[in-house]
Amino acid sequence: MVRTLVALFTGTLFGVGLSVSGMVNPARILGFLDVAGDWDPTLAFVMVGALLVTVPAIPVILRQPRPLLAVKFDLPTRKTLDTRLLGGAALFGVGWGLSGFCPGPAVAAMVPALAGGLPAVFVFTGSMVAGMFLFGRLSGNTARSVPERESAGPPAPSNVRP
Repeated sequence: MVRTLVALFTGTLFGVGLSVSGMVNPARILGFLDVAGDWDPTLAFVMVGALLVTVPAIPVILRQPRPLLAVKFDLPTRKTLDTRLLGGAALFGVGWGLSGFCPGPAVAAMVPALAGGLPAVFVFTGSMVAGMFLFGRLSGNTARSVPERESAGPPAPSNVRP
C-alpha cells in the first residue's frame, strides 16, 4: 500500500512539473524538434534541469544496500542493441515528432483537456493504451506485477550488484 501511495504521489508531482514547465503542450515539443525553423529551447532547459538533479543523485542512490520500497534494485542487465529496442525507439520518436506527445505528458495533459483544450490528447492516449494492449497480446507479455514487500530486510547475497 505504501508503494502504491508513493507511486501516486510521485506520478502526480511529475505531472504537475510537466504542466508547470509547459511540457504538456505539443506545440512546445514540436517547436523544440523544429531546429531548422522557429526553434524553442524550453525542452532543453527542462532536460538540463532534470540532469542536474539526476546525475549526482544516481551514484548516491546506488550506494545504498537496497531501495527504500523494494527488495532490490531492478537495473537493466542487457548491454546490446537489438532490432526490438531500435524499432521501439524509432516508433517512439516518430510518434513524438508527429504528435508532440510522449506518454507522461499525454497523461498529464488529459486534465486540462477535460476543460476543453487539446482533444487530440485523448486520441493519442487511447492509441497508446491500445498499442500497449496489442503488444502484450501479440508478444505474449502480460503486465508484470512486482510483489509489494514493505518491510523487506537486507537483500540476499544473490541480489548484490557488481
